[in-house]
Parts: sequence; C-alpha cells; structure tokens
Amino acid sequence: MDKKLAVITGASSGIGYELAILCARDGYDLVVAADAAEIRVAAEYFRTLGVSVEVIEADLATREGVDTVVQAVADREVDLLLANAGHGLGQAFLSQNFEEIRHVIDTNVTGTLYLIHTLGGRMKARGEGRILITGSIAGYIPGAFHAVYNASKAFIDSFAAALRAELKDSGVTVTCLMPGPTDTDFFERAELGETRLAQGRKDDPAEVARVGYDAMMQGEPDVVSGWRNKLQASLANLIPSSVLAEQHRRLAETGTDEG
Repeated sequence: MDKKLAVITGASSGIGYELAILCARDGYDLVVAADAAEIRVAAEYFRTLGVSVEVIEADLATREGVDTVVQAVADREVDLLLANAGHGLGQAFLSQNFEEIRHVIDTNVTGTLYLIHTLGGRMKARGEGRILITGSIAGYIPGAFHAVYNASKAFIDSFAAALRAELKDSGVTVTCLMPGPTDTDFFERAELGETRLAQGRKDDPAEVARVGYDAMMQGEPDVVSGWRNKLQASLANLIPSSVLAEQHRRLAETGTDEG
C-alpha cells in the first residue's frame, strides 16, 4: 500500500522545514515546496528519513506555482496539508515597492487560499484529512512598519477559524498555528534585521513546529506556541489598537531605540 501523503509549503527552512521532518518521522511521504533553491537541499535530508519526497521550487505567490504543487500530488490522496509558506516586508508602507507588497499578499493570502481550496476540496470530498495553517500572533497586532504582513496574518487567523466552522463534522480538521518571533531567516528576508523586533528573544522553530504538529494531529483549533506569546495574544484583545500600533512601531522601525 502507498504511504500516507503530507504536503508542506515553505519547507526550505524554519518552521516548515521542521514540520516536514515531523511528517517524515511519522512515515508520511512528502510533497515539499518553497520559492528558494534551499528546498532541494532540504529534500535530500528528508529522504534520509526513509520516505519518498517530491520537491517543488516555485513561486507560491502565483497560481502557476501552486498548480505545480497540485500537479506533483497528482491523483494521490492528501492526508496532511501544511500551508506554511509566507514572508514579511519591513519599512514604512508608503516607502515600499508595491510589487513587493503584492508579493507578500499573494504569498501569504492568495496562494495559501488557492492551495487550500484545491487540496482541501479533495479532503472534504473524501471525508478525511488534516489541515495546518501557519498564522501568527502578529495577526492580533497592527504592525506599524510591518503593516502588510501583520494584516495578512490577521486575514489568515480569521480565515482558519471560519474554515474550521464550515468543515465541522466533515472529517477534515483545521488547525491554525500562531507563533511569535521565531529564530529563522524571516527577519533578514523582511528587511527587519536591524530592528529591536529582530534582536529580541525568539523561539526555536523545532519547538514551534512540534506544538503545531501535535495540535494538528489531535484536531485542535488555534494554538499559540510559547507562554510569552500566549500572554501577548491575550493582552492584545484588551489593549487599544492605537497603543498596539505604537508599541510595534518602536520595535519594527529601523533605527528606533526608544524604551
């Protein structure tokens, strides 16, 4: 019999890389995708774990890139769908290149939804499957100097909860992993490397991935990794948005060293 199949996006490094390892260690064959060449190196390691690996290097902000992932799946049944691809973009919104802004939205939102709509639809028709969506506690916070990313994660956090309600009793579970700052190359890619946000405490991506993976396998809904992040998410519901935005500005504005 064929092994069960897991599809993981954004698997070249960080949380997605660690999620792919967890899937492989549990015996799932993998379809892994990312927009970086490092995905091919990552795939070589995944194969040492004794599973079959299909590797896709494609821009997941585009419909064509997502279609490449779907084509790699072919007619196989997807047991686990881990929609993890995403990236950020620092600096002031009006100073950013709009094509870069659009790429963040198309990666974090449009491409993610297209993938879930396509493969999630198959899961629903089959009456079985687990979906893990990587959101963020950033979705609770107006992200001054990181505005588009935080807004995109607010969308994803909300979407995951809505999709979960729609799929109630369908046999398909939806879990939203909401990490805080994590020790990956995210901040450098988002041009936030010189900010207080990037220089602060970060979580281990392997631990974050384990929290999300376990929650997915248990069919849990939203899961925030780390007690500090849980506290921050709880406080965000009590603090006015204007205050949250100002706090985020102090962390994310390049060259800001205010207390």
